[in-house]
Amino acid sequence: MNKFWIILWHTYVTKLKAKSFIITTIITSLLVFALTNLNHIIEFFNKDEKKTVGVIDQTGTLYEPLQMQLKKSGESDIRLQSFTGSEDEAKKNVQRGKWDAFLSLAYDDKQLPKATYYANTIADSDTPNKLEQSLQQVKTALATAKIGLKPEQVTQLYESVPFHKVALEKNAKTEEELNQARGLVYILLFAMYMFVLMYGGMIASEVATEKSSRVMEILISSAPPVQQMFGKIIGVALVSLTQFIVLFAIGFSSLKSSGKELLQFLGFEHIPISTFVYAIIFFLLGYFLYATLFAVLGSLVSRVEEVQPMITPVTLLVVAAFFIAMFGLNAPESSFITATSFIPFFAPMIMFLRVGMLPVPFWEIAVSLALLIVTIGLFAFFGSKIYRGGVLMYGKSTSLKDIKKAIQLTKK
Repeated sequence: MNKFWIILWHTYVTKLKAKSFIITTIITSLLVFALTNLNHIIEFFNKDEKKTVGVIDQTGTLYEPLQMQLKKSGESDIRLQSFTGSEDEAKKNVQRGKWDAFLSLAYDDKQLPKATYYANTIADSDTPNKLEQSLQQVKTALATAKIGLKPEQVTQLYESVPFHKVALEKNAKTEEELNQARGLVYILLFAMYMFVLMYGGMIASEVATEKSSRVMEILISSAPPVQQMFGKIIGVALVSLTQFIVLFAIGFSSLKSSGKELLQFLGFEHIPISTFVYAIIFFLLGYFLYATLFAVLGSLVSRVEEVQPMITPVTLLVVAAFFIAMFGLNAPESSFITATSFIPFFAPMIMFLRVGMLPVPFWEIAVSLALLIVTIGLFAFFGSKIYRGGVLMYGKSTSLKDIKKAIQLTKK
């Protein structure tokens, strides 16, 4: 076991000190910090950016109601300016930069408001959309006044239908809890997807790199293949967990200090401990399952450039699991999601999705975990045999048929 710990520690420290790891962690940390503070960044750049819109009111009665509606809606970033000149003069004011745009108000044949929006470009959809929504409210008020409806009757007419959802099962989550769980599960699923792909590929590339440097013969004779393979897998797993803890700590602390509303929406303030426990268990088991496959396939190639074609089938399995999980976010109780949660290749994501959003019986979780652990054990057993022969294979190799050749080399 001493050799196993040497391989594990060497893999961990080497990857941790690598410039690529440090730079990637710093850049990703900055991105996480920026995303969790995106609303403050947008407000900082837009705090003094008000849009000035000239208004030609051909009716003489729509300008004031429109301005009042904008204030009522809290649209403080749009400033209206009444203009009594011609449309040609208004267009020149826009082209010269005096205004950002101008709005021509008129009545249609039913004596209801209509408008034309002019700007140098119409790439900015935010301003015209806000003006359109406010003018729509003005139109609604005028139309209802024409048919004799009172304001309170109009409010009642457009009031949303009371529609409550009540779960009859004892341990079922409420709608609010489901929305919070959905956001949390989405983030953890995405993290699992990214880390498995990124670090699984790293394991395969590292094995291929060692083979290309011709040191593999020495390594394979000094340590058993199982110790060598799992030493690399666990070493890289510790690297991925280190990076994940750093990114999670930065993101969580940033949300805690500046994004409390988003934090509450995602449900991070009321996360059950069991959800965290299952997240860690399924994350680690899913990682070990795919990492074992990546390591075995990496041992079959001799050059780093041959790694990607070889590991593509496993990569597609991870992608398939992720897309099934995305479907399951909106239909966690479907038979398809239930069935795939017991398939070992999909279980880390799909069963975790179900656990996070539904009151899943413990026996189902236990069966899924048992199948996953047995599958990892089988892949570890056969993988070590393939690994031992595969690392001694040189030359071009991009076919899964080389697995048979690797097993034959192991028997020699």
